[in-house]
Amino acid sequence: MTTENGLGNELIEALTDDFYAESDELLAAVRIDILRVESGTADPAVEMALLEDLLRRFHTLKGLAGMVGLEAAEAAAHAIESFLRDLRDRKQSISGADVDDLVEGVKLIEQVIAARRSGGVMPDTGPWQRRMGRREIPSPGSPGKMAMEARPAAPASADGVPTVFPEDVHREMDQAISEGAILYQFRFSPSKELADRGVNVNLIRERFHTIGRLLHAEPRVQEKGGVSFDFLVAVTSDPSSFAEWKGDGLTCTPYDSTPRETPSESEREDTSLQAAASLGPSTVIRVDIGRVDDLMRMVGELVISRARMEEAIRRIQPDLGKIRTRPLHETDQRMERQLRDLREGVVRLRMVPIADIFNRMQFVVRDLARETHQEIRLKLEGQETELDKFVVERMMDPLLHLVRNAVSHGLESEKERIEKGKPSAGTISLKAATSGDQVLISVGDDGRGLDRLKIFERAQVQGLIPRDETLTEEGLLDVLCAQGFSTKEDADRASGRGVGMAVVQQTVEELGGTLSVASRPDEGTLFTITLPLTLAITDAFIILAGGQRFAVPQGLVREVIEFRPEDRVSTQGSEMILYRNSALPLVRLALVFGLPEGAPKKLYALILGMGRSSIGVVIDRVVARREIVVRSVTDPLIQVPGISGATELGDGKVVLILDGTVGEMTAKKYE
Repeated sequence: MTTENGLGNELIEALTDDFYAESDELLAAVRIDILRVESGTADPAVEMALLEDLLRRFHTLKGLAGMVGLEAAEAAAHAIESFLRDLRDRKQSISGADVDDLVEGVKLIEQVIAARRSGGVMPDTGPWQRRMGRREIPSPGSPGKMAMEARPAAPASADGVPTVFPEDVHREMDQAISEGAILYQFRFSPSKELADRGVNVNLIRERFHTIGRLLHAEPRVQEKGGVSFDFLVAVTSDPSSFAEWKGDGLTCTPYDSTPRETPSESEREDTSLQAAASLGPSTVIRVDIGRVDDLMRMVGELVISRARMEEAIRRIQPDLGKIRTRPLHETDQRMERQLRDLREGVVRLRMVPIADIFNRMQFVVRDLARETHQEIRLKLEGQETELDKFVVERMMDPLLHLVRNAVSHGLESEKERIEKGKPSAGTISLKAATSGDQVLISVGDDGRGLDRLKIFERAQVQGLIPRDETLTEEGLLDVLCAQGFSTKEDADRASGRGVGMAVVQQTVEELGGTLSVASRPDEGTLFTITLPLTLAITDAFIILAGGQRFAVPQGLVREVIEFRPEDRVSTQGSEMILYRNSALPLVRLALVFGLPEGAPKKLYALILGMGRSSIGVVIDRVVARREIVVRSVTDPLIQVPGISGATELGDGKVVLILDGTVGEMTAKKYE
């Protein structure tokens, strides 16, 4: 059976998976280009390059959507492509209204693709397409957000022929432009006078490294037999920093490769297709995430098998002796190192940069700024930080809620900020960084900070805090993350429904992470999320409590301490010990799960959490540190708070894996 376009259903299904991956990449690049267009900070050469990039990407997206039969996305991409082509041909500017329509079109295309992927209802793109069809291109010379003027031709050589670069240089140029660099072509004409002053080609090259990246160098033979050198540099610093170099035999021109003659329509189509084909380097291949998961599962089975072999060697050693079992120990240790390298390699396959989420947040902030009539700056750091793809996908909603809360609850109005002596524009910061085998993600603002009195009063009204209790530092985050809690009376687009922070905490805990908050009046609020880099295979402590073994991921444990039973102090039904000159609350793991407790002379506690949120989980002892394969518990009928999954040890027995919420549990929950 074939479809209307002549392709079989099986082929369409195979192409659809590739289409989803390709369209995600194209739309991510489109979002970045639109934001750069709106900023209006690029010079004319870069501005025209941005328009060309947008044209190529929408042209490619249109072709891909048509290939898989996604007519709504194809029509929307075609409408945007036609509008952008008119702008380019007439050399007109892009107004604020134009940018709004482009953003809306990108959102519609994303919704269409999401509906196709999930089998949901397709959005209605008709009104937007009709509005785009009625768009009138303004007359030449009209003002706009980004003036699209004709770029100067590339500097020519002595014989009048423009510089022609290899294909790999063009790819580097595209990458440099996407990273915000500006391309300049320098020409150095050496002379004896310059050489006497120590100014030569090597010195010029070194100078270029101080202002950016040297992309291409080429010698030129002059008409009278002299030699000059052409350099193409991706400049990331202020152009004024190299203005004084003109006295050293250097000339500088903003580079642009626009042909001198306007190409025909067919030539433009060919150029677009060629550019689209070069978007993905040939050294990159796409692999379905399911295949990577299968590979990780097989690595996990190998880890378990090696653990069993290690246990078998330990058992036969008394009979064979250390000398005869030494080769087995050496082989086991070598296999452990090899498996660890293999595990890290597979994990790297699953790692993706968090930049995709951060870039999406730019659109969220843009829309919220327009919705609330506020001026908001978004500061991004650590976009290159990599996380497991599964973790990145799960963190989209939590970060969305935190950003919305920062706008709705954190930032003051422009008038309030000026009265407080702050800049009129509020700032929201998104940061990511790795720390060992964990990643730290923070969302902060420079707003009013948390109103503890208002939170306390609201929590009492909603019955979250008894009338006779006070709101402690430890309880502040619990109140904020309580289901249904909000300090706003009415819900708006940003927040106020009382579900955002609950979603954040639940998702972070399900991923084996922790959430913390720090706030100061009129200085702002900072939420910090700590997550493991990957969830499949990890190092863990094997502990003993109440005669049962448990596994605790090493990233959750900050410290292991030893103390005597008589060191415990009971107050109001809780236990604590003196730890680093402060009181440390204790939770008996055996009592929480209803296990029998012995009478040991010494006890141990796993210190979880940071600062005032630290808590000690009392155990009998730490048995060992092992590399474990995490098997998540997904059945809601057997899910238990404090347990994230299970793993199999070398002796073939299964142990439960504790998560970060075990420190917050009490025995009362299981009485």
